Formats: sequence, structure tokens, C-alpha cells
Amino acid sequence: MTRDLFARHRAVLPDWLALYYEDPLEITHGEGRYVWDAAGNKYLDFFGGILTTMTAHALPEVTKAVAEQAGRIVHSSTLYLNRPMVELAERVAQLSGIPDARVFFTTSGTEANDTALLLATAYRRSNAILAMRNSYHGRSFSTVGITGNRGWSPTSLSPLQTLYVHGGVRTRGPYADLDDRDFIDACVTDLKDLLGHSRAPAALIAEPVQGVGGFTSPPDGLYAAFREVLHERGILWISDEVQTGWGRTGEHFWGWQAHARSGPPDIVTFAKGIGNGMSIGGVVARAEIMNCLDANSISTFGGTQVTMAAGLANLNHLLEHDLQGNARRVGGLLIERLRAVAAQVPHVREVRGRGLMIGVELTRPGTDEAAPEAASTVLEEARAGGLLVGKGGGHSTSVLRVAPPMSLTVAEAEEGAAILERALRSI
Repeated sequence: MTRDLFARHRAVLPDWLALYYEDPLEITHGEGRYVWDAAGNKYLDFFGGILTTMTAHALPEVTKAVAEQAGRIVHSSTLYLNRPMVELAERVAQLSGIPDARVFFTTSGTEANDTALLLATAYRRSNAILAMRNSYHGRSFSTVGITGNRGWSPTSLSPLQTLYVHGGVRTRGPYADLDDRDFIDACVTDLKDLLGHSRAPAALIAEPVQGVGGFTSPPDGLYAAFREVLHERGILWISDEVQTGWGRTGEHFWGWQAHARSGPPDIVTFAKGIGNGMSIGGVVARAEIMNCLDANSISTFGGTQVTMAAGLANLNHLLEHDLQGNARRVGGLLIERLRAVAAQVPHVREVRGRGLMIGVELTRPGTDEAAPEAASTVLEEARAGGLLVGKGGGHSTSVLRVAPPMSLTVAEAEEGAAILERALRSI
């Protein structure tokens, strides 16, 4: 049945629509941290639909909220008052850390980042954008244009002029051998030099932890140091929290809070986990920035009632059950367990991350050369053992991405680590 579905998929969908595994997987249902395929095989899910199933599969509070709202009305557009949208916007604005915040809901992280770029360029009257090397911000025309990862950038055409900054990857590049303080100083010096050779950009957009890039991140405080330079010149800071938001990193509710010394970002974008699988994205910005557009704008599907009901129920569950704290505790144990395994596997260059956002970088033993074949082998072996993980990375896809639902238990973390250990040892 799956092979027939694969053949039908290839006949009607684009060739560039990537699928995992030599024998692609059809997931039919899930519960908690587990999913099942069409053949009835059970898997521990350590990728959560690309960090989107944030709390749990089939979370009762979310499924109940969706069913009850769908029984009333599913959709009306933003042309009408929408109580669930207002209620979720109030919660997000309060949690954002941005003063006098306004919230605009979209249907995805791509659209959220696209909206943030629109706001920043309109507010600043500049089409120049600073972005980080190894970054990823979505698949729309504007977000592809600022993505600093060749594997996810299919065209050089763009409505924006993009200037790429050092700093998003700590252990590679020209500053990798410096200590954290000197690394930050070197990146700030590079930023100042770059700004000295260009017209003033509209904004810097940055992921606190680069998702598609392989869960890489700078030392804490880098973006605070950047913000001081940007603020002097009126340049905005956009924090792309599509993957790092809602407490996934454990230590903070937002990824930007690891860089909070100079205050919050001007704009925050979010998506993925807040809907627990429902299609929600959004932008938070100071009122003067959000209100800068001088033409009409609406959203047909952003903020629709059924997705907002899901978001509210999911956010309430996350806060009431301290899933941020669980991500910190269980994620810390999982990282240490994987580092112990890595010390015995020559292909593992580094285990990095924080909370339940963990990257395992694979290289050819004794070198820094990426090993995408090894990553593919581990992906297949992990699946055979009953575990689903993701892939990512910069110059070549050789980083295993581990990001389970944030309700992961200690026993499940150990189960997944044991399967991944066997898969890594099989290289």
C-alpha cells in the first residue's frame, strides 16, 4: 500500500518535495510521543513533524478544543471580530517581552517571516536585510532570498538586498578557534565593518538556534552585542522563534532571552509548536512598527477560529505542566547521554544544543568533512529500531536533529538514546 502511495505521490507532486527514507513512511496516527505507520509499526517520535508537535500527539485538550470550535464555526476571516484570535493574541503579547506589543497571525513560519520583512522594510524604508550565514527562514520568495543555506535556496533572485553576518555557527568558520568573548568581539567588529560599506539596512533577522542549519548557535550574548550596534543606527532586530519559541530550549521561553542584555527584539516571529500541528504562525512587534503599513491588509486564513482554539488549549497545557522545565531537565539528561555515546563513535564530531533541541553532527573520522551518507545510514537504522529523527546542516546535510515533543519522559529519552546509539554504532 505504501509503495502504491509513493508512486502516486511521485506522479502528481513536485520532484523537489523531499521525502525521508529509501522506503518512504506513511504515518497514520499518533499518541503521546509515539506514532504508527500504515503497516502498524510503532515509532518513538524524536522529530515531531519538524518541531511542530510540541506537546504531544493527540493531546486531549487540543483535540477537544478543535472539535468543539469546529462544531460552532471553523472560519470567518479577519474581516470580523474573532474571540479566540483576540484571546490568543493577548496571551502571546503578554509573553513576548515586547512593550506595547501587537500580534498578527499567519498560517506558517514562512509567512510570519515574510510579514516581518514587510514590516521592517516599510518602517525603515530600506530593502536591505542583514541575515546570518547558515540560516533558514522559509520557502517564500522573500524568505528564500535571505536564507543563508545553499541547500534550501533554489534561486538567487530576490526583492531584497541581503548581507550575511558571521556568528550563527560557533564551531566552524574563521572565528571558531576563539574563546566565547573573543568570538563575540570578532563578530561585532565584522558587523561594524560590514555596515561601514553599505547603506543602512532595515533589520537583522536571526534564529537564536539555527534549525535547518543543524541546531547551531552562537555564544550567549552575541545578539545583545549586535543589538547595541544596530540600535545606534536605528536598525531593527527580528528574532525568528519559529523553532526556538515556547520553551523548547529549556533555559528560556524564547531563544532571544539568552541574548537579553540589551533588551527584547523589535519583532519576534513564531509558528510550528504553538498549534501542535494546526497551522499557526505569527508576528509580534511594537505598535509603531506593526502599525506602519499605509495600505489595507487582511488575512483570509491567519487567525481562523479553529486554529486559535487549538493554540490556546496547547499554550495553556504547556504552561500549566511546565513543559519548559521538562525540556530543560529531560533534554539535559538526553544531551549528556548522547555525548557519552559520541565519545565512542568516531563519526560524531559534536553533540550540541539545549533543552529538547539537540544536534548530532557527523563527519568523516578525523576530519571536519561532512558525512551526509553516514547521516542517511543512521536515519534508516534509527527507523528500523523504532525511532524517528530528522536531518539538517549547513554545507552538507550531516547533522541529526533531535527534537521530541516537550512532554518527553526520562524513560522515553533513554529508550530513544539507546536506539540512536545502536544506529550510530552501525555506521
